[in-house]
Amino acid sequence: MKPDLPQTLFLLNSTVLFTHQIDAAYWHEWNLFHLPGGNQLNLILNLPIIALVLLAFLQVATQSPHQRRCHQFLAGLGLLTVAIHSGFFLAGHTEFLQPMSLLLLAATLILSIAQLKALPLAGQNQQTQNQ
Repeated sequence: MKPDLPQTLFLLNSTVLFTHQIDAAYWHEWNLFHLPGGNQLNLILNLPIIALVLLAFLQVATQSPHQRRCHQFLAGLGLLTVAIHSGFFLAGHTEFLQPMSLLLLAATLILSIAQLKALPLAGQNQQTQNQ
């Protein structure tokens, strides 16, 4: 089965967001959030987020009736990530200013918007297959 555009966008966006989380560990992002417990709590918090993204992808890949909400969830997570980091930049934080860090955030923004714009296609594809 060849992935359709919404599935491809979901896969790309989740890949970029997971890679951003690797970058976040490099920058010690937990310090920006003032998390008690540092990296240990950061890892604990990432477990359910990553699990939810993978579960959402399962819904998208199997064309579940919940796939539209799953697309919205991931795109929302991407837009929230960009908004949070925009706030960090405005507050004068110098983390995440390397070219790849910025590219990951820009890609997250572009892919999240594209994913939301492709949502009607996700519904149309499901309707077409049900006929």
